[in-house]
Amino acid sequence: QVQLVESGGGLVQPGGSLRLSCAASGIIFSSNVMRWYRQTPGNQRELVAGITTGGITNCADSVKGRFTISRDNAKNSVYLQMNSLKPEDTAVYYCNALPPPYDGMGYWGKGTLVTVSS
Repeated sequence: QVQLVESGGGLVQPGGSLRLSCAASGIIFSSNVMRWYRQTPGNQRELVAGITTGGITNCADSVKGRFTISRDNAKNSVYLQMNSLKPEDTAVYYCNALPPPYDGMGYWGKGTLVTVSS
């Protein structure tokens, strides 16, 4: 049974930082492309950042220079370091695992809420 469990969300002031974690089980973690998405009420889920099996990363333009995705295959975990947070970063953040052959939408966690507010 595949499980992705996000943690690290919470309330932070504008300009602050948070580090999200996602612990995976039931998959061959090192073979999965890992991604973070976010969603606000009434909007579609938006891709925030991704990291390939080889460690190549990409980020949405809206978070480039502020967010960093990383992975630790030994811990079956992926992380999202979020700095210089803005109110518009407020959303539920979801972890996603995409297994070979890297099509479809893969597996999802239940999400963790990030609220950026003073």
